[in-house]
Amino acid sequence: MTSPATSPRPVSPVDAVADTYVATLARLNPLGATYLGVPGHEREMTDFSPDAAAERAAAARSALLALEGLAPADDVDEVTGAAMRYALGTELDLHAAGENERLLNNLASPSQQVVEIFDLMATDTEQAWDDVAARLAAVPAAVASYVASLRTAAARGDVAAVRQVEAVIGQAREVADPQQSAFTRLVQGDDARRVLGEGHPLRADLDRAATAAREAYADLARVLADELAPHAPQEDAVGRERYALWSRHHVGAALDLDETYAWGLEELARVQAEQTAVAAQVAGPGASVQDAVALLDADPARQLHGTDALQAWMQATSDAAIDALDGTHFDIPAPVRTLECRIAPSHTGVIYYTGPNDDFSRPGRMWWSVPHDVTSFSTWRERTTVYHEGVPGHHLQIAQAVFERATLNSWRRLAAWTSGHGEGWALYAERLMADLGFLDDPGDRLGMLDGQRLRAARVVFDLGMHLGLPAPAEVGGAWTPQSGWEFLRANVNMPESMVRFEYTRYLGWPGQAPSYKVGQRLWEQTRDAAREAATSRGQVFDVRDFHARALALGSVPLDVLRTALAG
Repeated sequence: MTSPATSPRPVSPVDAVADTYVATLARLNPLGATYLGVPGHEREMTDFSPDAAAERAAAARSALLALEGLAPADDVDEVTGAAMRYALGTELDLHAAGENERLLNNLASPSQQVVEIFDLMATDTEQAWDDVAARLAAVPAAVASYVASLRTAAARGDVAAVRQVEAVIGQAREVADPQQSAFTRLVQGDDARRVLGEGHPLRADLDRAATAAREAYADLARVLADELAPHAPQEDAVGRERYALWSRHHVGAALDLDETYAWGLEELARVQAEQTAVAAQVAGPGASVQDAVALLDADPARQLHGTDALQAWMQATSDAAIDALDGTHFDIPAPVRTLECRIAPSHTGVIYYTGPNDDFSRPGRMWWSVPHDVTSFSTWRERTTVYHEGVPGHHLQIAQAVFERATLNSWRRLAAWTSGHGEGWALYAERLMADLGFLDDPGDRLGMLDGQRLRAARVVFDLGMHLGLPAPAEVGGAWTPQSGWEFLRANVNMPESMVRFEYTRYLGWPGQAPSYKVGQRLWEQTRDAAREAATSRGQVFDVRDFHARALALGSVPLDVLRTALAG
C-alpha cells in the first residue's frame, strides 16, 4: 500500500465512482454527512420518507452499475470494487425487504439519530450556532418523514415488536419533556451562553426551534402509542430469513448460523473457565468469579465517583495507551494521536466512538452515556473498554483510514463501515492489549474477560432468541423472553438498567450484537492464515506489518478482508 508520506496515488475510474457516490450520499443523507465529517450539509436534516429511501437506493444501484466494466487499476481498486459490491448490495437487499421503512428500535433508528447528531456539531462560533438553529428547525420535518415511513410499513403489516415501540415511546417522551430534553440542554447549555451571550438574536431562534423539535417528538410518541403499539406484535424474534439478511449486512460475511451458535456456546464456556482461573488470582484458590468481583468492587483504588472523575480517567488512560503503543507496536500518525474522551448528553449506558472529520478539525471522540442511576465506576471493568473504543481499537482503526488520503478514495476513508470488521477489530484489540501485557493486573484482565463473556453470551442469546434454536440446559431448554433475560443477567456484569437496555437492543437489532465476537473470530482466523502462509514460504510472520496492512485497508466486509490479506 502507498503510505500517506509518499506521492498520492493517481485517482482511478473506480475511485471516481466511489468519490461521486460519497458526494451523492452526503446530499441525500445530511445526517450521515455530518457523522462522516463531510462538510456542507450542517444546516440540513435527512428525509426519512419512503421516496427519499428509494432515491438513496437508486444512488447505490447507479454506483454499482458504474463499477461494471471498469478494470481495476491496482490492488486498491480490487478491494474497493469488492467492498462496494458487497456493502451496497446488502443495503439494496435491506431496502427491497422493507427494512428501512420499518426500522424502529431502542438504539439505531432515526428517532435516535435525529437527536444524537447535535452531539457532533460544532458549537464554538456564532456561525456554528446558526447552523445548529437551522438544523434544529428542520427536526419536525425529519420526524414527520420518519412517521411517513413507519405508517407505510404498518399499512402492509410491518410493525416492530411492541417491546421496541414502547422503548422508543419512552425515549421520545423524554426528548419532548422541556426539563429532560436533549434539545433543551443543547440551547441552554454552557456553549450557547459563552458564544452567544444573553440577548443575542440567535438565542430566540434556538429556543423556538427547540420548542418545535420537542413538540415533534411529542407527536412521534403519540403516533407510536396510538397507531403502532396496538398493531405491534408481542413476538420479538425476526425469524431465519430476516436474521440472515441482517447478519450478512452486519458481519460482512455469510455465516453458517447454526455452526456460529454452537461455537458461541463453546466460546462462552471457554471464557467462563478463563474467568474462573483469573478469579483465583484475584481472590485466592477456590474463589468464584462473584467473589473476585466483590473484592475488586470494594477496592477504593479501583473506584471512580462522578462523571468528572470518569472523564478524566478515560482521557488519561487513552493518552497513556497512545504514548505506549506509538513507535513500538504501531506507527500512529500525528493527527490520529488526538482522541477526546467525553461524557455523552444521553443516559442509555452505551459507550461509543465517533470518528474525526475529513481534515481532523473535529477529532475522534469516545463517548460514555451514563444512566441516571449510575454514579460510581470501577476501573478494573473499564480499562479494556478504553482500549476497545480508543487505541488500538476503534480510534486507531477509523482515524487511520481517514488519514490514508494518499491511497484511499473518500468512500474507503469515510463512508465504508462493516460492524463485523470494525467491532471485531475492537475486540481483537482488547485481546491484543492483554497479549502485549497491558492487562497483566488480574483485576484488569478479569475486566477484559467480563467484556468478552458479554460478547460471547450475546452471540448465544441473539441467535438463540431470533432463530428459536435449542437452548442450553441452564436456560431451561427453551428461549423465552424470561429465560433470555435470566441468561443475560447471569452472564452480564452491569447495573440492571444497562442490562435491560442491552436486552432490548439485541431483540430489536438482529445480527448486530453477534458481529463483535464473530468479527473477532474472523480477524483472528485471518491473522492466523497469514501467519501460516508466511511460514509455508519460509518467512518470519511480522504481526506489526500485518496490522499496518490491515488498518490501511479501512473498514471492509470480512469476506473482502480475508481475500485482501491472504498471504
